Amino acid sequence: MAAAVLYMSMSLDGYISGPNDEPGNPGGDGFGRLHAWALAPGGEGFRTAGVAGKLLAEVSSTGAVLVGRRTAEQVDHWGGDHHDRGVPIFVVSHRPPGPLVAAYPLVTYVNDGIESAMAQAKAAAGGRDVLVHGAYTAQRALETGVLDEVQIHQVPVLFGGGRRLFDVLPSHIELDVLQVIDTPEATHIRYRVRR
Repeated sequence: MAAAVLYMSMSLDGYISGPNDEPGNPGGDGFGRLHAWALAPGGEGFRTAGVAGKLLAEVSSTGAVLVGRRTAEQVDHWGGDHHDRGVPIFVVSHRPPGPLVAAYPLVTYVNDGIESAMAQAKAAAGGRDVLVHGAYTAQRALETGVLDEVQIHQVPVLFGGGRRLFDVLPSHIELDVLQVIDTPEATHIRYRVRR
């Protein structure tokens, strides 16, 4: 059965972005450090082999993307195609999209809540997993019970500031560890949300 999976790189102190995270500086200061584990030597493109290659292939095999408006707008909706293969992107928002989104036919704004957005994303994913992005979106998905799994790429760095992934949660949430892969660049931990 398809799962809704949050995929995020995070500093040891819980940050998914650095200070000064804004449209002109998506991810904030030092953001690249959180994703160095995924980059090929020299920083040109993504790794295709080893642990990183396997994990990135998993992300690329998801059938839809669910993301919050802030994240989507900061990266210009990934140019309308997150995977470069025609995967639909569902943006959770309380407001309609800006006019530039009309150029991206794969992007759908959902204004009637995260439960509806997730149902639409899962239907569009065609039996594949749904990639979930963003701190606020992850927190709301946990709150409403529509997030199934969490894949954290725990990077050995302390940011000391920025945007935390789980800064505001509605309650205590238990997780079951599914997999741990330790590398010098990051510890990759996959959890199932306990229901």
